[in-house]
Amino acid sequence: MRNNLKVERAKRNLTQAALAERAQVSRQTINAIELGKYVPSTLLALRLSAIFERSVNELFELEAGDWD
Repeated sequence: MRNNLKVERAKRNLTQAALAERAQVSRQTINAIELGKYVPSTLLALRLSAIFERSVNELFELEAGDWD
């Protein structure tokens, strides 16, 4: 799964730590999501969507291998 968190953070001048605090998770969780090592829960994806005022589909995108 691809995500646009890093791009959205940069647009808003947010650090991983600042985003993590707003999303109520650790900085390491944000880092892992951005690196594609962690798939967020539905709740976290919705929180991030609200923070960035973007739909979940704008933040996260399925890739071909995600259907296997």
